[in-house]
Amino acid sequence: MVEGKIPQWGLTVFKSFESDLLSKERPFPCIFGVEALKKNGLRYLFVENHDEAGLMQLRNSLIRYTEIYRELGRMTSMAVFFKPLQEELMIEQYQEKFWSVLQFLHENDPKPWPAEFPVNWDDPLWEFCFNGEPIFVVCNTPAHVKRRSRRGGTFIITFQPRWWVFEELKGPKGKRGRAAVRQRLEKYDEMEIHPAMGVYGDVENREWKQYYITDSNESPSKCPFRFLHGLSGEKTKTKRKVRETNGKDV
Repeated sequence: MVEGKIPQWGLTVFKSFESDLLSKERPFPCIFGVEALKKNGLRYLFVENHDEAGLMQLRNSLIRYTEIYRELGRMTSMAVFFKPLQEELMIEQYQEKFWSVLQFLHENDPKPWPAEFPVNWDDPLWEFCFNGEPIFVVCNTPAHVKRRSRRGGTFIITFQPRWWVFEELKGPKGKRGRAAVRQRLEKYDEMEIHPAMGVYGDVENREWKQYYITDSNESPSKCPFRFLHGLSGEKTKTKRKVRETNGKDV
């Protein structure tokens, strides 16, 4: 299922995305993503504008997705494709852009942060949450070169509900799945596996470090994400109304 009409540029980047995931010559590392594509569990959004209107389009679509994703099966994610820029950014600039998108979603979240998930990003149990749902997030960009598993035909953000990740990656089955992914990563990328790639809940693991990784093996010393203390659904709803009455077509 595609969210909205597919623009011409969208067809181009989607075909590249699909080709990468379904390649038999060079198996894509994330076996769960490949399986989701084959089983029609993925949902897609094509964002035409990189401004506030485009981000509101993303926000509204992500709300709809998080309300129905459990009906799609455990192998599901929402892949968001942004229109290619006329002048591509450097990998660090895409990194800033990625975190600004998550910050925007947080500041326009219709529901409070789930009480069972810590708000401190330095907690091993922290995960990005939106519309009351914990979500693992992955970013791909045209600027990634050596780390091919994070390369994309455009700026792409994939939202993966924690719900099925919890179930699929725990126990013996999860251990085998993670081992298979790591084996594929070692062959797929032109560099070693990023040291931040860990297991949710492990004392040394920090989920946010896995969201956006560069072509180096370094991670930011601090997470760029900032939690809004006292954020509530009503406060966000009021903020949204102000945005929508400022002449923005969302």
